[in-house]
This record gives sequence, C-alpha cells and structure tokens, in this order.
Amino acid sequence: MSDARSGLRPAIDRLADRALEATMVERIAIALASTLLALCIGLVIVAAAGYDPVRFANQLLVGSFGGERAISRTLRYSTLFVLTGVAVAVAFRAGVFNIGVQGQFVVGGFATVVSIVGLAPYLPAGTAAGWLLIVVGTLAGVVAGGLYAALPGALKAYRGANEIITTIMLNFIATGFVGWLVAGRFSDPEVTAMRTRRLPDNVELPSVIFSDPNLSIVGLVATLAVVAAVALLMSRTSFGYDMVTSGHQGAAATYSGVDAKRMIVSTMTVSGMVAGLAGAVFAIMIQGYYTDPNGVGNYGFDAIAVSLLAANNPLGVVPAGLLFGGLESGGSHIQINSDVPVQLIDGIVGLVVLFVAAPELFRMAAARTGLGGDRR
Repeated sequence: MSDARSGLRPAIDRLADRALEATMVERIAIALASTLLALCIGLVIVAAAGYDPVRFANQLLVGSFGGERAISRTLRYSTLFVLTGVAVAVAFRAGVFNIGVQGQFVVGGFATVVSIVGLAPYLPAGTAAGWLLIVVGTLAGVVAGGLYAALPGALKAYRGANEIITTIMLNFIATGFVGWLVAGRFSDPEVTAMRTRRLPDNVELPSVIFSDPNLSIVGLVATLAVVAAVALLMSRTSFGYDMVTSGHQGAAATYSGVDAKRMIVSTMTVSGMVAGLAGAVFAIMIQGYYTDPNGVGNYGFDAIAVSLLAANNPLGVVPAGLLFGGLESGGSHIQINSDVPVQLIDGIVGLVVLFVAAPELFRMAAARTGLGGDRR
C-alpha cells in the first residue's frame, strides 16, 4: 500500500506541474475536449436508456440553432450565461472564489424591478421616461449586486472568513429574503401568482433583429460591451493588475504599496456588479416583473462552469456562454418535442459541467495547495 502511495504522489505532482504550466490556449482546448467527451458519454447513456442517440443529437442541434426561434432562444440564454460567467471570471482570475453570483444575480434583478416600479408613478408615460427608468433600474441592480458581493469580500479581507462558505450562505439568504419580500411587501395584489407588479409598458428593450419579445439587440450589444470593458480592465489597467496580484500574491502586492485587503473587496464588488447587471437584464429584457427567486434559473451556479470552460478569461466566456446557451435551448426543445425524460437531459448537461469543471478545479487546487514536484 505504501509503495502504491509513493508511486501515486509523483504522478499527481507531474499532472499538477503540467496543469499549472498549461497556456491559456491549452486550457481552453482541454475544456472543449472535456465538453465533447461529456456529450459523447451522454449519447451512450441515451442509447443505453433505450432512446435514439442520433435523433437526440439532431434535436439538440435543431433546438439550439435550427431556425430563428431556436437561435433567439439560444442567444437569450447565452446573454445571461455570458454576464454571470464574466462575474465569476473576474473573481477567479483575481484568486477569489465568488460562489455567490446566483445571490447577487437575484438581489440585482429584484432591486431593478423595485426601483422601476417605485419610480414609474412619478414620471410621465413615453419612450424617454421609459429609457430613464431602464437606466435607473439597471444602476440599482448593479449597485445592489456590488454591495451584496462586497460583504463576503470584506469578511475575507478583514476577518479571514472563507469566501466560499460565506458566498454560498449568502445565496440562500438572498433567495429566502427576496422570496419573502416578493410574497409580501412587494407582491402584486391583483394576481394570485407569487410575483411583483409588472414593469410599465414603456420599460422595454427594442427587438430590432429578432422577433422574440424576450430578446433585444440592445441587451446583446450591452453584454458584449461589458465583456470588452472587463477584459480591458483586467489586462490593460493598473487596477486590474493590482486585483490579480492581491488575490494571488498578497504579500508582494502589499510590498509594492497596494492595499491587498481593499483590493479583495474591490474584486468582489466588481464581480457582484456584473452579476447585478445580469439580474437587471433578466428582469427588464426577459421577465418584466420579479417572481419567486427559486424559479428564475440557476444562471449564477452554471456560470462557474462557463467561466471554467473559458479558463477564467472574460473574452473566452463569450463562446463558452454560447455553448451553454445552446445546451439550455436544445434541452428545452427536446423536453417539448420528444419523450426523453427531463432528468436524463439534465443529467447530460450535468456531465458537461462536471467534465468542464474538473480539470480547472484540479489546476486551481494545485496552485493553492502546492502540488507539483517542481514547486515545492
């Protein structure tokens, strides 16, 4: 047994060294290969369950990109995956584990709806007032998401609290508290469903290219603009450099005159602001009101896999988000147009998440624990 263990450790160290030395291109290639492998295994499982894997794969493609309706649905999901994925990538690139993007997404979306519904009676009807409400609501969502993320950042920086635990806990707090507010103080008394009042009719993003009322080219352009802005922030500014240095090498950052603790809080705040923006886009472009947070989707959780697939690169999040949007859209199409159980579809998507996450999680664990024969 001891011989086996002594032989296993060098192998793990060699793997860790290889993972830590992998370039960005290699990491993305590994993630894509992991995705293809997971899909192939998923098709084998579909066949073993008694369903036609060829038909399943065809419906997955048709449901993702087979026509304008499918493409618009894919882009709608992808918009949210890209924004939440960027929120995760900001923190992960800076060495901070923000697992609370889902909670920040919920808080941001709720703040957007409440601010718009509360301010609308004081403004005249019309397009100009509608755009003003959109701007105010979006800013409210961004600020709410940023503040909600700053809390675990401050706990980590100044009290040494583990950000993984605190952000996970804050996810549940956000879901429970917002759900309580939606069901009580901010509920719509004119409906029996658990939701807030609807946003005013003049609060909507224009659908210029696609006929889908839940997809706007404005939302897509804004999403790509945020991706570009975050990529520039992280790679071309001293603030972005200080963020990364403070997360990975706090002592070196402090020695160079950077307040590492403050930068950790700033990193979490920026991450939460992007997550809050995703919540605002969801509320304005897609939902038009706010409902039970348990039913808004797990975009913040899936965003972890999206970011890992992109090797935590904000620019790489765009194709990764598009892939996950396609899987989500294709899965919805299969549920409606086939007899394949939803549990099987979710299981295949889960396989993709697992296979994508495993290599990057191993790499991150190696960096944190000192694995690797050449690094001890």
